[in-house]
Amino acid sequence: MSESVSEAESAGSAEIAGRAEPPAESPAEPHAPSEPASEPAAPAPLNLPRTPTGDAEVDARLARLADADHLATDGHVEVYEDVHRGLRDALTALDGRPGPPVPSPSYERSRS
Repeated sequence: MSESVSEAESAGSAEIAGRAEPPAESPAEPHAPSEPASEPAAPAPLNLPRTPTGDAEVDARLARLADADHLATDGHVEVYEDVHRGLRDALTALDGRPGPPVPSPSYERSRS
């Protein structure tokens, strides 16, 4: 490289450096939309498969989740809370059912 720089080149560089050009946008920066979005998209079903559990009450609660597919996002909370409450009630009911008899402590000692 030559260390001597002509005056014309120096002047040209200074002139270019002094210009106020808008910075080029980088591809990673999001672009502001030229027009605001008119309306949000309509709710669309997710069409997620729901595998039956074999328990009619639980299956009915899970089927209720499909109601959220036709609601705006702010309506989902009510459906989710209703389903959650129903599933919690179904689990609580399991605690009230009598289970198999528990072996007595003497049974365990006699097997030893």
